[in-house]
Amino acid sequence: MKMSGKLFIAETKICVLVTVMTTFASATTCSSTAETLSAREAQELVRQESLEIAAGLKRQDAGLIDQLIQRYQHRLLRYLLYLTSNREQAEDLFQEVWMRVMLRGAQFNGKARFDTWLFTVARNLVIDLRRKRTMSSLDEMFEASGEDERVGGIEIAADGPTPFDQCASGEDRNRLAAALLQVEPLHREVLVLRFHEDLSLEEIANVTRAPLSTVKSRLYRGLASMKPKLQERFGSARASV
Repeated sequence: MKMSGKLFIAETKICVLVTVMTTFASATTCSSTAETLSAREAQELVRQESLEIAAGLKRQDAGLIDQLIQRYQHRLLRYLLYLTSNREQAEDLFQEVWMRVMLRGAQFNGKARFDTWLFTVARNLVIDLRRKRTMSSLDEMFEASGEDERVGGIEIAADGPTPFDQCASGEDRNRLAAALLQVEPLHREVLVLRFHEDLSLEEIANVTRAPLSTVKSRLYRGLASMKPKLQERFGSARASV
């Protein structure tokens, strides 16, 4: 029996989404000399910017703080939303993160990218919240929110397409976000940092304070768990066939 057009499209979308994410996760760079030089120049620019931010934070440059908030506010809130699955908690933590940046910005030494340090600060505050509630793991914090609250009604902040979003649009992107919210918390965090925030595996290891091998394992387990969840989300296409 021939597969109908709608069912074929639905299956194709799922395969494409997972394939794109897997390819992006495992991609290695085999570039020409010119490309390598360009990458080195880009890295040097990032290094210089990090050092400038570090110097500005040390002198408590109010203008710099405003620029950083404007530049990273959407990414930070998105990360906190995915990490807590609770808008009220995420917004409270969002304010605390920037207070921490203002008060302890001198701790940023510029040796890493600022966004890596920012996400580390945010994650530590989430862990502090968990400890105050006497929970023993990040997974417990997610469970405490309740399944219905985690999956429904959470609007994810955005300020332009991310590498994760580029493989979907419109309703597909909403399905992708909803499926991601159902992934195990620690796997979800790695997926968000890798695809939404475009952090390297080494940077994710620094943020999560986990061995690189653990980060890789969480990433690929997260990708594996995304496929059936995407199939569920695209199930409406089958039902309408």
